[in-house]
Parts: sequence; C-alpha cells; structure tokens
Amino acid sequence: MKITLDRVNENFHFQLKNERGHIVNVDARPDFGGNDMGPSPMELVLMGVAGCSGIDMISILKKQRQEITSFKAEVEGERVQVGEAKPFKDIHVVFSLEGNIKEDKAAKAAQLSFEKYCSVSKTVEPTATIHYKVVLNGVELAKI
Repeated sequence: MKITLDRVNENFHFQLKNERGHIVNVDARPDFGGNDMGPSPMELVLMGVAGCSGIDMISILKKQRQEITSFKAEVEGERVQVGEAKPFKDIHVVFSLEGNIKEDKAAKAAQLSFEKYCSVSKTVEPTATIHYKVVLNGVELAKI
C-alpha cells in the first residue's frame, strides 16, 4: 500500500493520492494556520474507523442475508496531551442501522468488526479505547 502527498498551497493544504488514483484533500483548521480545505489528519483517522468498521459490518450482515435499508455511523474522538502530541484516548462509535435485521446479528457484526476484523481500529487500539453501541430501527441494542 502506498500513498503520495503533494502540497497544494503555501500553508497546510495537501492532496493525497493512493495507487488507484483516488484523491483526498487534507488541511489544517484556520486557527492552526490552515485554510480548512479538507479534513485534518486526525479526522481522517476517525473516518478510517467509521469506514473500516462499516465495511466489516455490512459484509458480515450481507453474508447472513440480513436486509439493510440504512447504515450510518457517528464517530467521536477524545484526545489527551502526551508530550507535544495529542493522540486519541477514547473513540466512541454509534452505528445506526435500519432494515429487516436480527438484533443478535447486528450486535455480533459490530463486535466482530472491532475484536477481529477492523484493521484501522486494531491500529489505534494500543493508544485508544474504542467504545461502541448499535442502534437498530431506533432501539439501542448494545453499548460496549
């Protein structure tokens, strides 16, 4: 896996490209001297957790022939000062699913994602605790 980065302006706006040609803009907030032309690198980490676990969960549920009509995730990260850096200490994920999905299968899909499959969460796991809950058709199922 390889990513290339090109600086776009005189501040912190970068374009990152993967080997398949997909481009993501990254920037810093204006209060840090950026132009807010894209998410920050730390926001990309949270996006990675959401995307990775989302792929896992949908894959698991599709294999179990569950009918998903809507899938959303909301991810929040709490950071802590460690020397000059501010890594994530806690990451909170809320999955909201709708459809003809069995409760136990939705909860198990989330558990499997975080405990076994999601490479992004496994990458941040040494420094951040991931907490998650599943809301199925408006009803909270699991909070871990």
